[in-house]
Amino acid sequence: MNKFEELGLGEAIIKAVDAMGFTDPSDIQAKAIPILLNEDTDIVALAQTGTGKTAAFGFPLIEKIDPNSRVTQGLILSPTRELCLQIANELKNYSKFIKGLHTVAIYGGASIQEQARDIKRGAQIIVATPGRMQDMINRKMVNISNIEYCILDEADEMLNMGFYEDINAILSHTPEEKNTWLFSATMPREVATIAKRFMKTPIEITVGHKNTGSKNVSHEYYLVNSRDRYAALKRLADANPDIFSVIFCRTKRDTQKVAENLIEDGYNAAALHGDLSQNQRDLVMKSFRNRQIQMLVATDVAARGIDVDDITHVINYQLPDEIETYTHRSGRTGRAGKSGTSMVIVSKSEVRKIKAIERIIKTTFEKKEIPSGEEICQVQLFHLANDIKKAEINHEIDTYLPSINEVLEDFSKEELIKKFFSVEFSRFHNYYKKAKDLNSVSERDSGRNNDGSIRYFINIGQKDGFDWMSLKDFLKENIGLGREGVNRVDVKENFSFFNTAPEEQEKVLSVFESFDLDGRSVNVEVSKNSGGGRGRRDGGRGRRDGGRGRRNDGGGFKGSRRSDDFKPRRRNNDRNDRNDRGDRSSNDNRRRDRRRRSDRD
Repeated sequence: MNKFEELGLGEAIIKAVDAMGFTDPSDIQAKAIPILLNEDTDIVALAQTGTGKTAAFGFPLIEKIDPNSRVTQGLILSPTRELCLQIANELKNYSKFIKGLHTVAIYGGASIQEQARDIKRGAQIIVATPGRMQDMINRKMVNISNIEYCILDEADEMLNMGFYEDINAILSHTPEEKNTWLFSATMPREVATIAKRFMKTPIEITVGHKNTGSKNVSHEYYLVNSRDRYAALKRLADANPDIFSVIFCRTKRDTQKVAENLIEDGYNAAALHGDLSQNQRDLVMKSFRNRQIQMLVATDVAARGIDVDDITHVINYQLPDEIETYTHRSGRTGRAGKSGTSMVIVSKSEVRKIKAIERIIKTTFEKKEIPSGEEICQVQLFHLANDIKKAEINHEIDTYLPSINEVLEDFSKEELIKKFFSVEFSRFHNYYKKAKDLNSVSERDSGRNNDGSIRYFINIGQKDGFDWMSLKDFLKENIGLGREGVNRVDVKENFSFFNTAPEEQEKVLSVFESFDLDGRSVNVEVSKNSGGGRGRRDGGRGRRDGGRGRRNDGGGFKGSRRSDDFKPRRRNNDRNDRNDRGDRSSNDNRRRDRRRRSDRD
C-alpha cells in the first residue's frame, strides 16, 4: 500500500501520486495533510525549503475543491513568478485524474488579458503573485469574494519583500469565514504578526526547529580580503570540477557582474535577477535544469522559484542583509536526503555574522581555507583521469587511428600519458603558479584560529560509494575516535582528505598500515596541505554532461573552459519586467522602495 493512502487521500490523488513515483510522505506532509483533510481550520506550518510543502497543502486543497463548480474556491499567493508557475504546474499534476478541475497561474511578465480569460473560463484554484493579483482585483478581472481557502506560501519571503500591504489588501476582498493556511520556512516577527492578524486560533505545525537549517547540509566559510572575493570564488569552482551550484549575491548589479566575469573567464555560468525579461529567465532556468549551466548566479528573490534536484553547492558570494534569508539559500541544496554544502565567502568584518547565523540555524560553521593552486591541479588531473576512464569509445575515430598512430609511434605509453595530462595540468599550473595566497587574512579579530590539526590523504572516494558523511563515520569507526575526532572531511572522485588532532597521527597511520577494503589496499598518508581542510565535502554529484565548448540557451557556457574570442552577452533591461516582485503597479513599487534600496532584488 502506498503510504499516502494512510493519510486519507482519495483515489484520484493516490493515482496521481503513484504516477509521479511518490511512496513515502515527507514529515511536513505526514503532519499537515490529515489535519487539513479532516478539519476546517487555520494552520501555520513551518518547514525547510525542499521538504514538500506544496504537496502538503496541495493534496488537501484539491480534495476539498468542488470540480463541478466554476467558482474560484482556492487562492494561493507566492512571492515570485517562478514559484507561482512551479506551484501551478505541480497542482495540475496532482489533479490530472480529476475531471473539470482547473488551476490558473497569475503573474507579471505575461498578458493580463489572457490570464483574465483563463479565469473567466473557470478556475477553481488561482496561484498568484501579490502584485499581479492586486492589479487584477483593481481592474475587476477576478472575483475572490467566495473563496473557501487561502494559502500563503513562503510567507516569510513575501513579507521580507514588502508585500504586507498587498496581502492585506487582497485578503480584504476575501470572506472572513475562509480557512487560511500559512506555510513558511522561518518564523520571523513579521510572519507571527500576519498570522495573528489574519488567522483565527491557527494550529501550528513545526518540522524540526524553527529557523533551523537542514541536517544534510554542511556549512563552511572562507575568510578572504574583500578585494579577493571573486578570485576565491574561481578557486572554489576549480577545486570542485563537478560543482552544480547556485551563487547568491545581494544586488542585481553584483549578480550580473559576477555572472559576466565567470563567463568571461570560461565557466558555464548565467545570471538570474529581476532585470531579465520573462523569456530570458525561462531560458536560463531551462539551461540550468538541463545542467548546461554549472553556476547560476542569482539574487535571493529570483532564486525563490528554483526547484532543481542535485544542487551540490550553495555559494554565498555575499551574505544576505537578513540573517533568516541564509536558511532559504542553504535550503537549495541537501534535498531529498542527499548531502550538500553551503559555502560562505566573508571578509574579516563579516565573520561576526557567521556567529549570528549559527545561533539562528543551530549549526556550527567550519572554517576552511581557499584551495591552493597545487591542490587544484591535483583535483583537476584526477577528475580528467576519471572522465577518460568513464568515457564511451566513439568508433567513428577508427578511421583516423592509423594516421594518429603514425604521428605518435615514437612515444611510449608513459610518454603519451604525460603529454596528454600535461595539457590540462599546464593550463592550471601556469595560471596558479604565481597566484597569491588568499588565506593570508589576519584572524586576530575574527575569534577563530587554525587548530593545528593534521591533514591526511586517503585513496578512497566517491567511486567507493562514500560521501563526506559516510566517510566520516567510516573513519571514526575504524580509527576508534569520538564524535569530533575526525573533521574537515573532503571527498573527491578517487581520493579524499580528512583531519585529526596531532596526537592521533600515529594511531591513524598504524590503523591503515595494512588495511583492506573490498579486496584492495587502503593507503593513508599525511598531506602537504596539513592545516587547510580544503575543498568540497559532499563529493561529485554535479554537472552530468561534463562536456566542453558549446554555448547554451541561457547565455552561459557548457564546459569548464571556452575559446577566448567569446564575449558575454549583456542582458537588456525590460522596463515591463523590472523586478522580481510580481510586476507590481507603480504605487506598489513606490511603497516597496521606501522599505528597501532600489538596487535590491
